[in-house]
Amino acid sequence: MTVPSGRRERKKAATRQKIADTALRLFLERGYEAVGIRDVAAEADVAVTTLFSHFASKEALVFEQDDDFEQRLTRAATDRAPQEPLIPALRREVEALVRHCTADSAAPIWRMIEASPALREYEESMRLRHAESLAKAIAADLDLSRTTTVCRAIARFVIDAYSLAREAPDPQSAVDEVFRMIEAAWAATCPSVTSPGPP
Repeated sequence: MTVPSGRRERKKAATRQKIADTALRLFLERGYEAVGIRDVAAEADVAVTTLFSHFASKEALVFEQDDDFEQRLTRAATDRAPQEPLIPALRREVEALVRHCTADSAAPIWRMIEASPALREYEESMRLRHAESLAKAIAADLDLSRTTTVCRAIARFVIDAYSLAREAPDPQSAVDEVFRMIEAAWAATCPSVTSPGPP
């Protein structure tokens, strides 16, 4: 998570983290469906309006690092070193996210998500949003010279790589396998590559 600067920003970030930590503890202790927004606010000692100023919904409390993950993915595309190829840069970030989300401490959270239709639906919409943000970041790089459709397709492949690897028995092997396909797909869309004409 990006460290905020300034006393007011730090206080706001601390309150947000306190709410998220409290919510996750209650969800894991009592079950996601059994805990309401008012329960979280009371336990965190904040007003319900304060909670909603930090989180748009109950589901968002579970995915409190959503914005950070999205920014990390887009920065992997926009902030990579000059002349660094795109796909390896994205792969490194996906590997880091997969390591984070497959740590032993994350297992109970993912079991809770899998057991809740509302959380599964939210996670799916979150992945689609991440893919769209990543696609825009890729498309904005004029040096890459790919169409909007290509950028959106590759971005979805990258987000799916993260999701598939997180669920796989061997996450690293899954990343290797999926990124071989992503590399091939990206290379096939290179503007300098032209299909041979008819004999």
